[in-house]
Amino acid sequence: MAKTSESKKGLGTFSTLSIGIGGMVGGGIFAVTGLSIEIARGSAPIAFGIAGIVALLTGYSYLKLTLKYPGEGGTVSFLNKGFGTGTFTGGLNILLLFSYVVLVSVYAYAFGGYGSSFFPEADQEFWRYTLTTGIIVLLLFVNAFGGKLVIRSENLFNALKMIILLGFIIFGLTMDADWTRIEPENYVSPLGMISGAMLIFLNYEGFELIANASGEVANRKKTLPIAYIGGILIAMIFYLLIVSVVIGHLNFNEIALNSVNSLSVAAEKMLGKKGFIAIAIAALLATSSAINATFYSTGSLTNTIAQSGELPSKMEATFRGQHLVGTIFTAGLAIIVANFIPLEAIATMGSAGFLLIFMMVNIANVRLAKETGSLKWLSGLAAIMTAFALIILCIKVDENPATKDHLWILAGMIVLSFVIEKVYRTKVKKVGSR
Repeated sequence: MAKTSESKKGLGTFSTLSIGIGGMVGGGIFAVTGLSIEIARGSAPIAFGIAGIVALLTGYSYLKLTLKYPGEGGTVSFLNKGFGTGTFTGGLNILLLFSYVVLVSVYAYAFGGYGSSFFPEADQEFWRYTLTTGIIVLLLFVNAFGGKLVIRSENLFNALKMIILLGFIIFGLTMDADWTRIEPENYVSPLGMISGAMLIFLNYEGFELIANASGEVANRKKTLPIAYIGGILIAMIFYLLIVSVVIGHLNFNEIALNSVNSLSVAAEKMLGKKGFIAIAIAALLATSSAINATFYSTGSLTNTIAQSGELPSKMEATFRGQHLVGTIFTAGLAIIVANFIPLEAIATMGSAGFLLIFMMVNIANVRLAKETGSLKWLSGLAAIMTAFALIILCIKVDENPATKDHLWILAGMIVLSFVIEKVYRTKVKKVGSR
């Protein structure tokens, strides 16, 4: 029965690959390209490559786990299978939810940055905050009352975004540029490259969306390897080319002054106002669709965590057939984070959160290697790489006086995740409801 339904219905290879690429080559590239170049300078393309290698290794664990445990549970199911349901796993799953909050904050921040660039410079700060908050509120209502319509439009938005970015790359590579800026004399130290890579690691987290959709995938043994590994490789190539084009057409001072919307500024330098408008529109489409997709995911994620007994059953409540409790929670926190926390700190929180989660997923696959048919050493290497990357990221953030306090924000997010789970479980034991 299952074989028949898979062969006749379900997502094909292209659609599944599109989910991964759409999740990776989305709002993040518009949000943190300038920031990554500020940190890694001419070695920013290498930094994106390093982050991509870590993502590829983790993608192997996700592939094996998804083949064995397909369904919408995704990361939550993998952690529960690997470590069992309990306070530890529950804390990790809440941390995953918080990491999604950070993603929405990054996308909204970028939306505000690109959207405000259409207004006079004197008014841009006001409009950045207004648009950052406005897009979160707007898409929360869209998810509540018209989510299905927007979900159906995701493929169109993704296609437009990829076409515009491909044009940006082609024009950028064929027009006159200063490619000496990506030569070794403009590189930072190896540790600087790694820390820069890990700061923008959140750009790659989108491949986990494939796991959430895996229950609908036809011919999983053929489709999922292409979707995971192929998707990450395609995203990596896009990132390397995009960041190289930006460096080639903008000097480091120009990038620092336009960190939030560096892609549109580079496009304006290449193609004039039309280029600026095209990339800005692509950024608005990409970031808004990324927020909407993340909202949809957090609703399902919260429902899955609640079903596993790691959050109150009230979190499973539906409105118009959708699980909106987690979405409302995400939107409220994202507004606070996006408006009151610096972009670099937000990126640190998001990348560190996903590195920690991915490290635990890799360890889970080591523990489940016999069941998933995995190479223990490969998933073990992935776990070591994510752990090392997380440590380097924290060390470099701590070494910089300007970012040192960001570690406290990160620590607070992690501690709060486990405190919430512990308090919840203690309360449940007292009332005996579970």
